[in-house]
Amino acid sequence: MKIRFAMLLLILCLAPFAAQSAQTARARLDAFAHNLHALRGDFTQTLTDANGRTGQTSRGTVALQTPRLFRWQTKTPYQQLIVADGSRVWTYDPDLEQVTVQRQSLREAHSPLTVLTDPSRVDKEFTVTELGTRDGLQWLQLSPRDSAQNIQSAQLGFDDKGLVEMRFTDRLGAESVIRFSHWQRNPSLPSSLFTFTPPKGADVVGDTSGIPEVRPLGGS
Repeated sequence: MKIRFAMLLLILCLAPFAAQSAQTARARLDAFAHNLHALRGDFTQTLTDANGRTGQTSRGTVALQTPRLFRWQTKTPYQQLIVADGSRVWTYDPDLEQVTVQRQSLREAHSPLTVLTDPSRVDKEFTVTELGTRDGLQWLQLSPRDSAQNIQSAQLGFDDKGLVEMRFTDRLGAESVIRFSHWQRNPSLPSSLFTFTPPKGADVVGDTSGIPEVRPLGGS
């Protein structure tokens, strides 16, 4: 009787953990993205090239807002700013005093991060595969349906609170590992966070057509 009682007690104690571990990564993605229209947090990113050489770890902040607004700001060990304003994507490298601008076409917007604020795009744009549990996280793999995308696959790792890690592999075999922390759900984000004006004196390259007072590199 004591043995049976002990087994029953053990089962009752483990039941919540079993239910949690059985939750799929897709279910955790859906739960994290539910009613989400804005997101802000911190990141660390480490790049490994196709030859296995690991570079420096960079740190910064990220912000997203529906439908297509995005801000990725690297602060250390170098500075870089990427802003998607819904029409164009701006990349600013202060050390080079250079701004690159591209039209924010649907193809350019196919970042796995954007599925957090628009989960309806997951199955339209990616082949989704459950990878099970690894390193205490539930993993989901997203493979772009568009073979022209630079990303070969992305893996998203979730704990019971949300997205913790993303791993990108490009078509040349390089891998980027991004760890997220301090997520803020639906914060009030100022519109200025998703607008960009090239600093005076910076060279601007790329598609500058239709942008007033922006001169391309070498322009007079």
